[in-house]
Amino acid sequence: MPLFAKSKARDGAVETSVAFLDHLFSDCPKCDFLVRLWDGTTWGSGHPRFTLVLNHPGALRAMFLSPSDLALGEAYIFRDFDIEGDIEEVFKVAEHIYEQEHQLSKKLLLRTFLAKLPTEQRPRPVPRYGRLRGALHSRERDRQAVNYHYDLPPDFYRLFLDQQLVYSCAYFSSPEEDLASAQQHKLEYICRKLRLRRGERLLDIGCGWGALIIHAALHHDANCVGITLSSKQAEYGRERIRKAGLEDCCKIDVCDYRDLDGSIQFDKIASVGMFEHVGEALLPEYFDRAWRLLRPGGMFLNHGIATSATYHQHGPSFADKYVFPDGEMVPISTTLRIAEHSQFEVRDVESLREHYALTLHHWVHRLEAHADDARRIADDTTFRIWRLYMAGSAHSFRTANLNLYQSLLGKPAQECIGPPLTRADWYRN
Repeated sequence: MPLFAKSKARDGAVETSVAFLDHLFSDCPKCDFLVRLWDGTTWGSGHPRFTLVLNHPGALRAMFLSPSDLALGEAYIFRDFDIEGDIEEVFKVAEHIYEQEHQLSKKLLLRTFLAKLPTEQRPRPVPRYGRLRGALHSRERDRQAVNYHYDLPPDFYRLFLDQQLVYSCAYFSSPEEDLASAQQHKLEYICRKLRLRRGERLLDIGCGWGALIIHAALHHDANCVGITLSSKQAEYGRERIRKAGLEDCCKIDVCDYRDLDGSIQFDKIASVGMFEHVGEALLPEYFDRAWRLLRPGGMFLNHGIATSATYHQHGPSFADKYVFPDGEMVPISTTLRIAEHSQFEVRDVESLREHYALTLHHWVHRLEAHADDARRIADDTTFRIWRLYMAGSAHSFRTANLNLYQSLLGKPAQECIGPPLTRADWYRN
């Protein structure tokens, strides 16, 4: 790639950084981007989709000496580099970087370049992250993990979510559909999949700010209970229920799913975007509990992210440390096997992978459009964490490293009349 530089002599760190970039991206087919160094030197050509801005002479050393998802993420949130332009495109280049780890000779050469760069002694921000205590997936530790993620002010989430604060995959009728309409369609789609009827009791496990139970009560006359581990979510959701005049048929409790009274049964159960917090070791208990809570003939819709059975994480995860501590995603085959061992009948499984990529694309652009507000409500580091995490997630769904499945599970009953023979009622106008 051609190099364009200021006329002044470049120092050794500039020369070394340029040589490193030349070798790292010598055979990269997706490298239509620019790098701008701290002195104004630029590297790259063509029509760039984004620009990496190296903020100091040791930036590349911080980014690539021990390259991993976590190391690159921390270099970004600690401001070793910035990203101007389309951040989602950065992750295509990141794939190329990870591939270099398998080329030993190139790896050794690149480390030689990095060793010549200074170790920058700069004050770094101290970001909030999940310092969790207790046994993995104990009730107390799960409560800490959920509160860490969801207890940012609702005003922060309003910056990128729709008006109903639906923080899960939307359901788009076309790529051009707006986010609010797609989220409304998702809520209705869940109710239709469950074939929710007037007067039925619906349990929403991990109800967030209450969007699904409010929709089900308003549009399907259901009696709804939502549970969350976040007291701030519950407080906000209860206020929304009060304003909607639904207090007689809709409520939110702060409760762990493991502590629900098994003697109280529901006609329908939904779990939307909570499943990733359960942990593989506890999935048998999770499905057993749902089975006991569901009346015979009832339906359970489990909506959750899954990894590909062949996907392998490159090093420690940025999201695990800064976004979803203790989160675990498993292949759909694992989920369905465990659900069947809990006696559930698998009635329908649908992938919404493309829908989640679109949803995250909307969230990233909405957050970027309100960057100053995000920094005011939280801080710059939190803004960077969420921008990076959502953009990376969008890429993972586009490339099928992650998927999103809605699994419709039934609890059979003797002489139970099954659902209609077709899905036509799911798609009616």
